[in-house]
Amino acid sequence: MSTVLTDSPVPTEAPRMHRPEGVWRAAWKRLRSDRVGVGSLIVVLFFIGLILASAAGLVAKEWQMEVGLPSAPPTIVGPAPKVESSAIPVPKGPNVDISAVDPLAPRYQEWEERAAKFKSEERPKAETLPFGGDRLGRDVLAKATKGTQTSVFVGLLGAVIAAIIGTLLGALAGFFGGRIGDFLEWLYSVFTAMPDILLLLVFAVIFGRGIGSVAIILALVGWTGVYRQVRAEFLKHSVREYVRSAEAIGASVASRMFRHILPNVSHVILVRMSLLVVGFIKFEVILSYLGLGVGVDDVSWGTMLAEAQSELILGHWWQLVAATAFMAVFVTAFSLFTDALRDALDPKLRGLE
Repeated sequence: MSTVLTDSPVPTEAPRMHRPEGVWRAAWKRLRSDRVGVGSLIVVLFFIGLILASAAGLVAKEWQMEVGLPSAPPTIVGPAPKVESSAIPVPKGPNVDISAVDPLAPRYQEWEERAAKFKSEERPKAETLPFGGDRLGRDVLAKATKGTQTSVFVGLLGAVIAAIIGTLLGALAGFFGGRIGDFLEWLYSVFTAMPDILLLLVFAVIFGRGIGSVAIILALVGWTGVYRQVRAEFLKHSVREYVRSAEAIGASVASRMFRHILPNVSHVILVRMSLLVVGFIKFEVILSYLGLGVGVDDVSWGTMLAEAQSELILGHWWQLVAATAFMAVFVTAFSLFTDALRDALDPKLRGLE
């Protein structure tokens, strides 16, 4: 039998369809190519690890302990020069028995022995500390570490609460419009018509001091920026085809708002929230510096700056430098990371790829 040859093409595999890269994966890819963004992310992650270690009690656990001499200088400066006392010793009088007059006289000797024993067993206080000590002898490095936990936690918590408030109100105003939108626009105008510092002081008087109170105060002042951007995004997305299609197949209002539109505007909320963290940390420092921030039993960068004001008069600069250095490094790194994140999530840049 002869084989019949035909010109029919040999079947080949169907070409694989190229799946579009996800928004977050593409953003992470662009972020990794930004050296400044990666470097700032490493610094931010270091501070986050420091905060978690402080919260777990692994570091700065004894920040309230007086481990050094009052106003102990930093180690690189060396111990403070000792000043010889010029007090004139007072001669003791004759040993007179006053037990008949004072019934506690027999206990005086016992108390003196106990005091001497306690003083001998007390841990000797250091003449110098790595970053110096405050006026009570507390370690400034431990205070700055604990203050980082307080200030950053307040900034993050306040930003999350502000983002939730702004997102909910902005979604309602942008999706529904009408009387709901008009009322929320009026509320937005009332809050933006007053200076932020004035609102902060008013709410601080109402809510009082404390970490939770400061976070709520900052959220009530800072939600307006999130509201404005979310409202604009919901106005734009609510009339698009994918939302109209979801409505046509019977999707509920909540489903269209939070399952269809919200994921497409989440990058805007994330970037805005990261910007709020930096601003809220600065506001917390201002409130604590004015005595309207965290409680007296807590420490933050603001309380450290307030204490350093009186120490500078005596030439003790190390607490001011420590608080300023910690705050400047974290705020700068977080701001650079925010800029890199905003560029990575920019839809215009995604369209150029």
